[in-house]
Amino acid sequence: MTPIPGARAVHHVAYTVPDLDQAVAFFTDVLGARLLYRVGPVAAPPGDRDWMTRQLGVHRDAVAHIAMLRLGPVGNLELFEYTAPGQRREQPANSDWGGHHLAIAVDDVDRAVAHLRAQPGVEVLGEPQTIADGGPIDGDRWVYFRTPWGLQLEVLAMPAGMPYERATRHRLFAPEGPWEPGEPAAEPAVAPVAPAPGERR
Repeated sequence: MTPIPGARAVHHVAYTVPDLDQAVAFFTDVLGARLLYRVGPVAAPPGDRDWMTRQLGVHRDAVAHIAMLRLGPVGNLELFEYTAPGQRREQPANSDWGGHHLAIAVDDVDRAVAHLRAQPGVEVLGEPQTIADGGPIDGDRWVYFRTPWGLQLEVLAMPAGMPYERATRHRLFAPEGPWEPGEPAAEPAVAPVAPAPGERR
């Protein structure tokens, strides 16, 4: 097996949300992300009715609005808001196929939880847990939470020198400094219509 030729890094993760404005506000105001740009509406171009199905795997009449955010020192997050016939509108459970969550490394899980519990609509699932089973991630402290629209996220803190490191030379990425949103940015440009790839304006 060989990797994808020329692959360098994970560029972004993406989620579809019910309300793009709400999601952008949550990630920027509560989690410290930086909004970089918004595009949309993205829809099938004239004369190519099946473009959305062929290119994105959605209903041919689907329309999307998209935002890209910088999330911490190494993460990019893309958010989609779709309108589409037959759209399923329930969030998958972690145990469902397609279940998912995004995890954020923090210095102090309990302090992060106190911050999250003060945010309207945020649900912290249970209490922070510390793994103490002598296994590969012994010492990991973590808790899941849900955004106001139900997206599952996690905050966790892994101490240096995790037990798994004794069995492999490979390491999980570990940020060296604090999560910094950076200097205030100008309002991002909003493209009113995003052309299909290869289409000229």
